Amino acid sequence: MLDLYAGTGALGLEALSRGASSATLVETSRSALGAIRANAEALELEARVRIVPVAVERSGEILSAESPFDVVFADPPYALVASGAVADAIGELVSKRVLADDGLLVLEHGKNEASPTIPGLTLASSRRYGDTVLAFYDSSVVA
Repeated sequence: MLDLYAGTGALGLEALSRGASSATLVETSRSALGAIRANAEALELEARVRIVPVAVERSGEILSAESPFDVVFADPPYALVASGAVADAIGELVSKRVLADDGLLVLEHGKNEASPTIPGLTLASSRRYGDTVLAFYDSSVVA
């Protein structure tokens, strides 16, 4: 599984605890990177975690060497969703075949933003939880 904008790594580490074989976490914040390392160590999961300390929009070459990923979680700063930067960055990753042909992308964003159109993916559904929306994208139609 791939965790974009990983923050403390909670989503990726949770996926590992629920059966994912490995997790790749993309994050640039130094404090967040420290938290990811500490959390992975505390949970004794460091052997199954790969940390990619670059911006998501610059991670394509690194991630394409490890891909494809079956599941991708993205929890970006909501302002990046509103600006279109997230759709562009994820669209670039999709074009590099980072997401498996039958893969799933889950994008978290604020309730006041529409789920963005992401090139190469189809918005399958979305669910609102308070002020948060989880948008589920399907890649099965990608040729």
